[in-house]
Amino acid sequence: MNAPNERHRLWLATVPGTVKKLEQRWSLDVGAPFQPGGQNAWVAPARTKTGEDVVVKVAWRHPEAEHEAAGLRVWDGQGSVRLHATEETEDTVALLIERCVPGSALASRPEPEQDLVIASLLSRLWRELAPGHEFRPLQEMCDAWAEAFEQKSSTRPGVLDPGLAREGVGLFRALPASAERHVLLCTDLHAGNVLAAQREPWLMIDPKPYVGDPTYDPLQHLLNCDERLHADPAGLVRRIAELLALDPDRLLLWLFARCVIESVDWPTLAPIARLVAPN
Repeated sequence: MNAPNERHRLWLATVPGTVKKLEQRWSLDVGAPFQPGGQNAWVAPARTKTGEDVVVKVAWRHPEAEHEAAGLRVWDGQGSVRLHATEETEDTVALLIERCVPGSALASRPEPEQDLVIASLLSRLWRELAPGHEFRPLQEMCDAWAEAFEQKSSTRPGVLDPGLAREGVGLFRALPASAERHVLLCTDLHAGNVLAAQREPWLMIDPKPYVGDPTYDPLQHLLNCDERLHADPAGLVRRIAELLALDPDRLLLWLFARCVIESVDWPTLAPIARLVAPN
């Protein structure tokens, strides 16, 4: 039996009890969870005793989302949902957050409009932090992903030329250290994680905060623009770089490296890596 999987299964069994405790502690009337649900989080609409519409998120504690609550505190509703309360245990992070109404995802809008909204949000969310902050460096995440890629590649046939794969992994490790600016990042901002709201037209949800190179942060949006990414990756990079006042050559390097890293589990990114590989 795989211990982590068993631990996760046991955690899932505790979720209903956790929700009941939170319902009492935060004086909530909790509704049915949003569908489709996920393996790592239970998320549902709720209403406070004062009639405020909120969302309860009960999440399995996993490394990438470790500082979601801390990031939301820093952003304090400026482009993101507001955080009202948290409860944390060894395996669980529970968040009480602002509910977006009507809550439709930006993904339902045309991609050129998505570009504008994503760029506007990122430019507001990037914050330079004082020394001593609690957030992990982007370097830590990139090193972990690079190591995971190398382990997977050693046991599965690769879809990329080994030399190209080595170049991409090397860049993925090197790029964080060469950044001229370090800011608080979302790292997983895409149109599915941006919801229509009333307080602001669009609000970001579900960040996975790290601190590092802002040029990394548009990557998830680029990867989600599948048709444009395959038709003209360099053109898409130039558009997003211009909207965010980023160096397009550096963003292209990040895209190449990320496509290499993802190629084992996401083989359709291998052709993109070949197209945008440095000469």
